[in-house]
Formats: sequence, C-alpha cells, structure tokens
Amino acid sequence: MKARVTGTTLPVLEIGLEPGDKIISEPGQFSWMSPNISLQTSAVTAGAKGIWGAIGRAISGGGLFMNEYETTGGQGMVAFAAKVPGTIMEVPLTSGQTYLIHRHGFLCGTQGVELTIGFQRSLGAGIFGGEGMILQKLTGNATAWVELGGEIVTYNLAPGESLNVHPGHIGMFEGTVNFDITLIPGIKNALFGGDGLFIARLTGPGQVWLQTLTMPNLAHALIPYIGKESGASPATVGAGIGGSAGGLGGAVAGGVVGSVLGGLFGSE
Repeated sequence: MKARVTGTTLPVLEIGLEPGDKIISEPGQFSWMSPNISLQTSAVTAGAKGIWGAIGRAISGGGLFMNEYETTGGQGMVAFAAKVPGTIMEVPLTSGQTYLIHRHGFLCGTQGVELTIGFQRSLGAGIFGGEGMILQKLTGNATAWVELGGEIVTYNLAPGESLNVHPGHIGMFEGTVNFDITLIPGIKNALFGGDGLFIARLTGPGQVWLQTLTMPNLAHALIPYIGKESGASPATVGAGIGGSAGGLGGAVAGGVVGSVLGGLFGSE
C-alpha cells in the first residue's frame, strides 16, 4: 500500500492498494477510484462492537455505517479530497495508543483502525460541551488519515501544563492529555466578547494539534457573499441558514434568533 498527499490549499489523499489491502472510511468521503476497486458498506467495521458501536460512531459525529474499499484484482487506487481548505495528516496507530480528534476529522484508515465516540473526561465537558465538544476516539493497530482545517499548530504540553483553546480550534490531541471545559472569565467577556461562554482547557502531558480554520468561522465569512448574484440579501441568506420553522417568516425569525444566540453562546 502506498499513500501520497498532493496539493496545498485543498489537498487530496491518493492511496494505491495491492490485493489484500483494505481502506475504511465513513460514507461519502471518497472522491474517485479506479474501476477495479470494490466498495462494501457495513455497520460493524472500523472496530465497532456491533450495532452499539455503530450508534456510538453516529453520536460522535459519524454515521451508522462505514465503507470498505479493496481491489478485485491487481493494483487499484482510491482518493479522498479535503472538504475545506486545510491539511491531511497521516497518523500511525499502535496498540495502546489513543488520539481524540474533532467530530469530522477522520478521513480514512487501514484495516484494524478503530473509531468510536470519545467520552469526555470531566462532568463539565459532558454538560457544557454541547454538540461541538463531542470528540471521536481513534485507536487500533493501523494507519489513519485525519483532516484538519487551515494550518496546523502543534504544542507539546509538559505534565501539568495547560492551554486554553476555543473549542472549534481543537483538531486532535493524544489520549494522555486531559480535556476539560471552563467558563470565560467575566460576565461582560462572556456575553459581549463574541467568543462564547466556554473555552476548552487541555492539560498535559501530551501533544496537541490545533487547526486555524473552523467551519463556523468559514461560514460566517461567506455569508455576506452568498446569494448576491441571485439578488438575495445577507439577512435572507442568514435566515435560511439559521431558521427552518413556519415558512419564510419563520426562517427569517429563526435566522435572527439563531444569529443572536450563536453570538452570545459561541455555538460550534
């Protein structure tokens, strides 16, 4: 098996498969493949323990099913392109090694990769983390590829050393790193600072990979430009994204309320 990442802003991972090689990904990930690649969809691959493992993956941001790719004869190729500007990183996995990645970070992996829900290690994370704080746990004896948004900034945290991070910028960290949620200090900072009520605290020992681009920030930057050619106003576009109840009027109201709450609470 040979893998290479090409491109810079929107990279693509190309994996050459020999007979007997298998690649596992979540549905909807692959971009192109050679005609001799067979695709099988199953709810019990990627280390999931039956249907409960599949449900755990779905809760952590993945689907109920996983796709498995292998050649039907001779050499084959399957490619996975990045969905947003960013980086595709190869992660070698060995037995007993654990990584936690953001909920949409897993791109694909070789046979033996295990992808499950990453349970938070503290009560604060479980209560206040919200949907954006659910992490995937990556284990097994295999090779995995992870997609992170924008550039990658790496920190090696010493034992007891902490780093406060906006939740959306958490890309991946080693299982030895403790993950917790803490309040933004100061009522005015929390309500009017625009950074939400909570921040993540990562405490060493272990390595941390942060991503400079988050999906909410990308969507926010694009809103003023969406719908201009069709004559739609940014407010209407924002309403369409944020609201869904009661037809157009409900969509507008929902979009305004969603924008206000999103600004106050910093939802991911």
